Amino acid sequence: MHALVVDDSRAMRSLLRQILGRLGIDVAEAADGRAAIDAVVAGPLPDVALVDWHMPVMDGLELVTEMRRHKEWRHMAIMMVTTESEHENMVRALLAGANEYLIKPFSADAVLEKLSLLGLAPEATPASDHQGGEYLP
Repeated sequence: MHALVVDDSRAMRSLLRQILGRLGIDVAEAADGRAAIDAVVAGPLPDVALVDWHMPVMDGLELVTEMRRHKEWRHMAIMMVTTESEHENMVRALLAGANEYLIKPFSADAVLEKLSLLGLAPEATPASDHQGGEYLP
C-alpha cells in the first residue's frame, strides 16, 4: 500500500511516516497542496492521502477539492489530519470529498482505526511497539 502525507510541518510528516511505516505502508511526503498534486501526477497514485488543513500555497480543503476533480483519482481515499475540530469544518471537508477526518493530537491506534474504516488497514498493528499516549501536532 502507498500513502501520501501532506503537511507543512516536517515533524508531523515524520511522525505519520513512522506510524505508517510500522504498518508496512510506503510513504511519500508533500509540504503543501501544490506539491501533493505534483506528487500524485508523478505517481504512483497513493491508496490514501493524509492531508492537513492549514498549509501554504494550497490548503487542505483546496487540495481535497482539486483531487476530487480528477476522475482517475477518485478511488484514492483522503483522510484529513488536522487541528480543525469544529463540526462545521468537518462537514466542509467531507462534502469536499474527504473520506475520513482525524483530529490532532492523535495516537497511532487512531490512525490504524481510521485506515480500518477506509478498508485500508494492513495486517500489522502499531500496538506492538506503540508507547501509548497522544502525539502533539
